[in-house]
Amino acid sequence: MKIIVLVKQVPDTWGERSLDSATGALDRSAPDNIIDEISDRSLEVALRHKDETGAEIIVLTMGPASAAVALRHCLAMGADSAVHVLDDALAGADVTWTSSVLAAAITHAGFDMVIAGNESTDGRGGVIPAMVAEHLSVPHLTSLSEVHIAADVVNGSRETDYGTLTVTARLPAIVSVTEQSPDARFPSFKGLLKAKKKPLATLSLSDLSINPETSFRSTGRSTITTVTRRPARTAGIKIVDSGNAGVELAEFLAAGRFV
Repeated sequence: MKIIVLVKQVPDTWGERSLDSATGALDRSAPDNIIDEISDRSLEVALRHKDETGAEIIVLTMGPASAAVALRHCLAMGADSAVHVLDDALAGADVTWTSSVLAAAITHAGFDMVIAGNESTDGRGGVIPAMVAEHLSVPHLTSLSEVHIAADVVNGSRETDYGTLTVTARLPAIVSVTEQSPDARFPSFKGLLKAKKKPLATLSLSDLSINPETSFRSTGRSTITTVTRRPARTAGIKIVDSGNAGVELAEFLAAGRFV
């Protein structure tokens, strides 16, 4: 079985994020870019199946040159090979453009199953797995807290506001997982050494038979016209009880229309 895991490099969630003042897009030039935690969890789901069956695991990302670091991290964890879609024409691509290119890359590599996170911590769109599935005309099971993979079928649990659903699809299929999935393993020293020798293919749009000059997909990008920094957080109102704190609190709540 060949499983493709979609991964993404994102700015560190614990660091300060900023927008590029010229383009309005998220500044990804900072040195603290890391692999998204949900990508780590997605890969862990695939690797656990590999541990049991010997399945082939391919990690796939679309991003700038720096994203290769995230792919090497995945190879050190245990993935067999990596694919990096790298093309300047993809800068600022929205979910429509992104999903179509990822679908083309998945088709180019060949697959039995695709695993992704339910949403990235930078874009937070939460629609890429479903959109890729539509491009590939395969079923998709989204936002799974548990995943069970068999030879020709995948099933899992999806938690909703009304209970837990058990969902099933025949392969080939796409699934996305949530943060309730198992924690990712740490790359071992041996894995780090092996990662340097594992194949990492870099594909451009032309390699995928996509012409950004004529393709309708090339119009799928976001344009930000203005950027305004969020106002600094100000201190709240402190009420000291000197006998009339209750009245002051009531007036504060009334002024904010909380009562």
